[in-house]
Amino acid sequence: MLLIAFLGGILTVLSPCILPVVPFLFAGVDRTRRSILLTLGGMVLTFALVSSLAVVSTEWVIQANNTGRHVALIVMGLFALSLISARVGGWLARPFVLLGNRIDPDSRTLSGPLKSVMIGVATGLLWAPCAGPILGVILTSAMLQGANAQTSLLLMAYGLGSALSLGALIFAGRGLVNRLKASIPVTGWLRRGAGVAVLAAAVVISTGTDKTLLAGTSSEGVSSLEKGVLENVPKVLDYVVSKVKADPARDNAKGAMPSLGGAVEWLNSPELTRESLKGKVVLVDFWTYDCINCQHTLPYVKQWAKKYEKDGLVVIGVHTPEYGYERIIGNVKDQVRKLGITFPVAIDNNYAIWRNFDNQYWPAHYLVDAKGQVRYTHFGEGRYEAQEQMIQTLLKEAKGIQ
Repeated sequence: MLLIAFLGGILTVLSPCILPVVPFLFAGVDRTRRSILLTLGGMVLTFALVSSLAVVSTEWVIQANNTGRHVALIVMGLFALSLISARVGGWLARPFVLLGNRIDPDSRTLSGPLKSVMIGVATGLLWAPCAGPILGVILTSAMLQGANAQTSLLLMAYGLGSALSLGALIFAGRGLVNRLKASIPVTGWLRRGAGVAVLAAAVVISTGTDKTLLAGTSSEGVSSLEKGVLENVPKVLDYVVSKVKADPARDNAKGAMPSLGGAVEWLNSPELTRESLKGKVVLVDFWTYDCINCQHTLPYVKQWAKKYEKDGLVVIGVHTPEYGYERIIGNVKDQVRKLGITFPVAIDNNYAIWRNFDNQYWPAHYLVDAKGQVRYTHFGEGRYEAQEQMIQTLLKEAKGIQ
């Protein structure tokens, strides 16, 4: 499984979700090799730690996670200003130089490593890649079993894979910069340009504009590659194929609809139960508001909810958090309003409904017929026409029952 996680991390670089943090990393292409490695190392360790703690539901962890993102944005903003202005950079580096002189008067290089690690830590706090099949199974295991050493190792392997692919791009950019330096004096404008890019990225993330910009992208291709990895690595076939893989074989899953009990709160509706939904065609959509894949499927779900409501379709969004800040109910309420979601939403902070459905993936769609039987499931993006056709089929069957 460590190999699977590592390969999944390598594939993350192909995902559009990684784009918002790229300027932070590429801003350092003109630094030393050790500096770049320290930045990547800080990113990997922070990502593994934060993702592990994200499954812990204690209030202080949730608030610390949320606060950490804000602190990271401030660090990135200051870093950007130091790149744009050498005077600001010297002013910001002064405390670290003084600290280095106190620890070892003969060494004045402490500020360099500390600065690199801090940039890596801040990047790790902001880095929330798409929850594809591989990261999905790691986080699902952590949610069901709690944060543990095995989960942290898997997340670290995932982060190392991402660091390897990102590092290759950064070192390639570093080589290009070094060649350009020999021909034209580009150091100054490259530094300032990187600073502007980092500052813009920090503003985009802090305002939530990154979600809007990425809404038109798709991770379906990367998810397909990850599924290929899950299918073709022999050491994990027995476990992964049976428990994780989102393949068409499950698209005709049968069985009674699992319980909807256990949500901490319901939005846009009183609490719904499977008993009260008998006679209705139900679409249960597992999602979380900061998942790009979920945001890509949301327009289709909203359209189906509006288009087929009069025919008897009930759409239920089950918001099961992936990261700590998505557990804050106020954040969920704000996002439901901003995203224009009017159908019922169950806030599944304790993963009760997730466990009832034995779900493994964001987003996940379960279609239930009027008799209360699960007739169709689909995981991830895509196959929208097939899903709508099944909705129409189940609605026609429901009219026949009546």
